[in-house]
Amino acid sequence: MTKDIEAPPRALASRLGHYRDPAAREAAAGLLTAPVLAHAALLAELVRLVPIADVDQLTFAARLATTEPEATGDLAAFLTRAHPEAH
Repeated sequence: MTKDIEAPPRALASRLGHYRDPAAREAAAGLLTAPVLAHAALLAELVRLVPIADVDQLTFAARLATTEPEATGDLAAFLTRAHPEAH
């Protein structure tokens, strides 16, 4: 994925810009494919766990989300439950 293509899911995942508004996040989520949503969820959790992570260190998340979106979503949910105090 190019950085231009990754920008909307990354903003959604990190709740930047207009995605700070919960209604905007919900509306955007309805327009995105399962792999993109899974990628965004996984990126959000990985960046929360490792805030200093660089974009180049997270390219595996896109590959995983593309090939296994359901497993990627499950992994993101698992990571969220692993550290609920951070949410």
